[in-house]
Amino acid sequence: MRVLVIGGTGHIGSYLVPRLLQSGHSVTVIARHAAPQYADARLGWAGVRWLTADRAAEEKDGRWVERLRQLQVDAVIDLICYTPEQNAALVAAFRGRIQHLLHCGTIWAYGPAERTPYSEEDPRRPFTEYGVRKAAIEAQLLAACRLEGLPATVIHPGHISGRRWLPIDPQGSRAGVEVYRRLATGRTVQLPDTGLSTLHHVHGDDVAQLFQRALERPGRAIGESFSAVAPYALSLRACARCVANLFGKEPQLEYVPLARLREFVGEASFGIIEDHVLHSPCVSIAKARRLLGYQPRYTTEQIYAESLEYLLETGQLVVN
Repeated sequence: MRVLVIGGTGHIGSYLVPRLLQSGHSVTVIARHAAPQYADARLGWAGVRWLTADRAAEEKDGRWVERLRQLQVDAVIDLICYTPEQNAALVAAFRGRIQHLLHCGTIWAYGPAERTPYSEEDPRRPFTEYGVRKAAIEAQLLAACRLEGLPATVIHPGHISGRRWLPIDPQGSRAGVEVYRRLATGRTVQLPDTGLSTLHHVHGDDVAQLFQRALERPGRAIGESFSAVAPYALSLRACARCVANLFGKEPQLEYVPLARLREFVGEASFGIIEDHVLHSPCVSIAKARRLLGYQPRYTTEQIYAESLEYLLETGQLVVN
């Protein structure tokens, strides 16, 4: 197929584009820079057709829709659409001209997991602006599929991670390497409340796998939403144990009330931790397995191991 990947150089695209090329698809990537951010462009990227564009700037002056209308492709994978208005413009540009439109959502569109594991058929109760907008885009696309025949699929990733993209850490933040250093050297790490809030990571390549499976199985994917996450979620406590055990240590943990955690981590990290604690995602992949044969390669433990190996190799993490 002739596949257009919008924003194909980021966390997902760095794995997705080589997958598509190796499977024989013709791939056009629209991005601000003609190189992947988390992969080596010399390996697996030689066949890409590049279109350099700043989506936000072109949307403001009207060039974006006109650019899209000039493209002749069979399928569109949009990895950087964040508002219903952006999505509506994209749909208008390709309506009646493509075989498949795949949108990248987020498990934040689900809201807090009241019943676990959360399935795609459960009600949406997002409470962050990001989640609300992504849920609105999902509703927009699936309604257009039912009412107009728009061939749409929505993929909702968890906490995307990879070799060059640090996972959400065992505190529930993304505060560089300090938490990993403390766990690796047996120093105390503070966790919110009981430490039983959950994270649901996913490796970027597993997200890419699910996009590819949906693209190549349109009869089972069109009109559906799917969750792209690791086989199971882990508690913050389990994440801390995983990291410490990789260095032959037992985690030294102190449990403090969530509101007090800002004393230890600062305001910026606290906001991220609070977001993850309030969501505590735990998501099912049964539907993706049943309909598309999705089989994630990475558990959360393996994601941490790969990322930490990269930090050690590059000297970003020094363990004394």
